[in-house]
Amino acid sequence: MPIYRLDDEWTGFPPPEETDESGILAVGGDLSPERLLNAYLVGVFPWFEPNEMPLWWCPDPRCVLFPEKIKVSKSMQQVLRSQKMQVTVNQDFLNVIKNCKSIFRPTQATTWISEDIIQSYDQLHQLGYAHSIEVWQDGELVGGLYGLILGKCFFGESMFSKVSNASKVAFITLARHLTKLNFEIIDCQVHNDHLESMGAELISRTDFLAIIRKSIKEPLKFDLAKSMKM
Repeated sequence: MPIYRLDDEWTGFPPPEETDESGILAVGGDLSPERLLNAYLVGVFPWFEPNEMPLWWCPDPRCVLFPEKIKVSKSMQQVLRSQKMQVTVNQDFLNVIKNCKSIFRPTQATTWISEDIIQSYDQLHQLGYAHSIEVWQDGELVGGLYGLILGKCFFGESMFSKVSNASKVAFITLARHLTKLNFEIIDCQVHNDHLESMGAELISRTDFLAIIRKSIKEPLKFDLAKSMKM
């Protein structure tokens, strides 16, 4: 399959089924809110090194979590019951994404979260599409995650922890709430052991695209904070 070259005039995407074997569908274009929304609507996401042209991915297989399948270990049940950490929604989006950018990750030498990414996703947050889950301890932001909601799908982007289990608290809280709301899927994009331990699994691109095409319907926007009463 060819890798398509995008320009700034057309903000759409080629059919994601035409993604090449590496998982890359297209290169180029910009990070405007319109283009980013068009990407997620067809199951595509950006992932590239800072100072490089955007790369647009739709990998096969795809790592996802069906919210009702979230796994909560006994030790995490104790952490949640202790209420030592407090969870909020959309209270500090910008600091969540900045922490996702700056947090040290032993398996990654660099971060894909550039200043352009921060600006673009903050715009999506202001428009009501991007959301953050914040985890606090003693008044300090110690963990969280962010992603997009379109229809009944949550497209996860990144998470961080400054103290043990903080990102797990964010992820479990989100999954439990989305289960109550009958959300179909949390898109985790690519596999890692941390997500797998919490119930994430690999499905084919074909199955993933079928799920989001069924689930992304009007209204696209969703008030996550209001639904969680936080």
